[in-house]
Amino acid sequence: MLVHPLRLDADLRALEPHHAAEFLAHQDRARAHIKPWVGAAFIASDLDGARAVLQRYADGAASGERYLYGIWLDGVLVGGTMFVSFDAGAGVCEIGCWLEPAAEGRGLVTQVVRLMIDWAFRERGLTRAEWRTLPDNVRSIRVAERLGMTRQDEKLWALSSEDWNPPAPETAEIDRVMDAMLAAFDNTGGRTPDLDVLRDLFLPQAVIVNNTGPAPDIYDLDGFITPRHKILTDGTLTSFSEWEVAHRTEITGSIAQRLSDYRKSGVRDGAPFEGSGRKTTQFVRTPDGWRIASLAWHDHQG
Repeated sequence: MLVHPLRLDADLRALEPHHAAEFLAHQDRARAHIKPWVGAAFIASDLDGARAVLQRYADGAASGERYLYGIWLDGVLVGGTMFVSFDAGAGVCEIGCWLEPAAEGRGLVTQVVRLMIDWAFRERGLTRAEWRTLPDNVRSIRVAERLGMTRQDEKLWALSSEDWNPPAPETAEIDRVMDAMLAAFDNTGGRTPDLDVLRDLFLPQAVIVNNTGPAPDIYDLDGFITPRHKILTDGTLTSFSEWEVAHRTEITGSIAQRLSDYRKSGVRDGAPFEGSGRKTTQFVRTPDGWRIASLAWHDHQG
């Protein structure tokens, strides 16, 4: 794998010693943000330190013990993922990730980790993938849940190859669109949600319907984005995230539909809440890829 395209503006590549200057510049932007979540040995303060971190992973890759990948967004290194450990003999790997703030809320980590798990299980024959996170790292926990992992203890999540549902090639891009759509609303950890990304995911003429109440609430794209941006940024709704727990996608030629069960949680007007529901999403294939033509959802009550 030299370059693996993720979307039109993002790709995944092996992160190697010759990227040391880019890696250091990225860490200068992200150091304070990622420091609570990564090991101290991963943080570099100068070019030699950056090169040493990348060389350590390059040596690990040569021995088949660990691998490191970078995520480039619009040509800029913004984060990455890694096989923290990779034990082919035992059939077990541990996966980790990090991103600088500017790249969060786009579904990139979920997409990349899904690729890594699929490669470890299908190409290398491993039987267990692990994911470690601190109990208060909500964003990391949501990634584990989206990927179907189960909690083993306070910090450890895991997935077995028997429980893995590999992404079908024909639905992979739709998976990416859905991941990015849900991630756009995420304001956990005090981050600013990027709802403008929805303009790249939906058709400009898309119809959006909330059918939870006694009568449908129907929106165009601006009418959908504007009030949600307000409550997600003015303190009304904080620590919010939403994620799929099950889904089914059907593609017929250049149209597709997806039925999703979802969960969500957050703090609204100072009161924690959790919720769940079901949504149906219609897609059309365009010259720029799959785009959402319509979205309708129903929140479960009670």
